[in-house]
Amino acid sequence: MKLSFPKVLTSLMILSLFSGSCQTNESQAPEETDNKNYFLSSEEGVRTGGVKIIPIETPKGRFKVWTKRFGNNPRIRLLLLNGGPGATHEYFECLESYLPAEQIEFIYYDQLGCGNSDNPNDTAMWDLARYVEEVEQVRKALDLNKDNFYLLGHSWGGILAMEYALKYQDQLKGLIISNMMSSCPDYGKYADEVLAAQMDPKVLDSIRAIESRGDFANPRYMELLMPNFYAKHVCRLPMDKWPEPMTRSLGKTNQSLYVTMQGPSEFGIAGKLEKWDRKADLSRLTIPVMTIGAKHDTMDPEHMKWMAGQVQNGTYLYCPNGSHMSMYDDQETYINGLIKFLKGVDAGKNKNVL
Repeated sequence: MKLSFPKVLTSLMILSLFSGSCQTNESQAPEETDNKNYFLSSEEGVRTGGVKIIPIETPKGRFKVWTKRFGNNPRIRLLLLNGGPGATHEYFECLESYLPAEQIEFIYYDQLGCGNSDNPNDTAMWDLARYVEEVEQVRKALDLNKDNFYLLGHSWGGILAMEYALKYQDQLKGLIISNMMSSCPDYGKYADEVLAAQMDPKVLDSIRAIESRGDFANPRYMELLMPNFYAKHVCRLPMDKWPEPMTRSLGKTNQSLYVTMQGPSEFGIAGKLEKWDRKADLSRLTIPVMTIGAKHDTMDPEHMKWMAGQVQNGTYLYCPNGSHMSMYDDQETYINGLIKFLKGVDAGKNKNVL
């Protein structure tokens, strides 16, 4: 869930080829029609490129959140929940290079306090249960339903997606939990016992000393973390070539939201989510669920694999070259697996062999 620093190829759909020019033209016609429909705008009046501002009712009054639809597929509509907590939708922009070619509609969404949405500047609003109800209001406003609604939550977004599904799975067609464990205490244990143990002891001692003093604003803290933690467990691409949408998104992180929910430390968790644990409830999920884990992630990939076995219709996608942002550093595996899952569920397969 470490998204606080200042901060694949498309799946090839092999078409059956028929002999004869007349048959070839017939086989291409449906694809051309689908492409036209996919980019057909449903906006009325002045068009805004798919942007829709949605009013959200909260215990502290009404606020507005920002969404943007890309494409048009009435059977597959994928709503994206960003991580952080407090980052923005922007690091999902890599999906634009792949999902349109597969006719998959996806919807960007900045949660309250994130990116283009309102920021109440009130830590009382940074609450998991309230965010669940926010997602439900967004679903209704976008007319998503059990026949087309897929939810992808990455990192903190994975926690939100799990919570939403446990309450509203009757509104979902499929769920993707990306790079997030189902227990924050287990995540903290993994950070302490596995990730910290992989770090140079002298570097770790320096990091721990800064944390013990609560000196998180010390520039030395990030100077140590960037090459020794982020470059190994957040995004394993060369740091001077980190994807611009990712750095742009994470550089806009709402620190109030992040620290309130996650805590200030880069190891483990100490905020409101410290004791969050849904391991015992995973068996209640009956909808198709895919969990995504990566070898070098900040999250335990074996835990994500275990999660896929606990839900009733689970699929596990493993990114052997990836870390927390495996949609970038193991892009082909991540994107191809996502496409296969979405199309498999659309075709009636509750479980997919990836």
